[in-house]
Amino acid sequence: MIHDYLIFIGVFAIFLFLAAMIYLFSQNQKLKQSNTKLSESNKIIEQRLNEVRLEHIGTKLNPHLFKNILNSVQSHAYQTYMSLDKLANVLDYILYESNNKYVSPKEELNFALSLIEINKIKVNPLFDFRIKFKINKTDTIYEEKVFAPLISVDLIENAFKHTDFLAQDSFISIFMELENRVFTMKVINKASLKNSLEKEKSGFGSQSLDQRLKMIYNTHYQLEKSSKNGIFTAELKINLGEFYDKMRYSGR
Repeated sequence: MIHDYLIFIGVFAIFLFLAAMIYLFSQNQKLKQSNTKLSESNKIIEQRLNEVRLEHIGTKLNPHLFKNILNSVQSHAYQTYMSLDKLANVLDYILYESNNKYVSPKEELNFALSLIEINKIKVNPLFDFRIKFKINKTDTIYEEKVFAPLISVDLIENAFKHTDFLAQDSFISIFMELENRVFTMKVINKASLKNSLEKEKSGFGSQSLDQRLKMIYNTHYQLEKSSKNGIFTAELKINLGEFYDKMRYSGR
């Protein structure tokens, strides 16, 4: 009799244990599902917040760019035809393409070239410009929508804005490359003595570039800046291939 009683108690205990385990497992699964939904909601909120921030940055960036371009054109009326032709390309890009979330490297590079040509108008023709584009047009991402529009603006504008054009040893070097699905942009210039590196870093353009790159490309970019003996260097690398693969995988 006692033996049967002990067996009953043992079976009942095992039943309670299994019931408790099933309940805990069920609660754990519900908690995991809840955490997954919460994580997805946080990602959506973060994405929307980034989009709002990017739109806010864009509203400040475009008027500043317009002002610089128009000043360049106005200062050299004798080159009006060429200026307006380049200006038309730049304005079309700003008005129509910059509203897109992404453009192709081809479109951004054409825009950057036109922007450089417009800025060159106001400078002495003998000034030391070193402009080089090394673009592999057969690259698989050359015409893919992976490039955030107007990314190239800040580095180009800062070079022209902070260069001492009157110094004999002044120069501006702009190098752009697209190879193996990696975009590289390197800008070097002889900085004006009245524009220190610290002052440039505090400007809105530089901050907005850093913010946009971090929000859009996250770990897929590198931006390095340095100043030595009056020479300011900025180098930007974006692994567009990795970013493109991530976009396709995530369905963004």
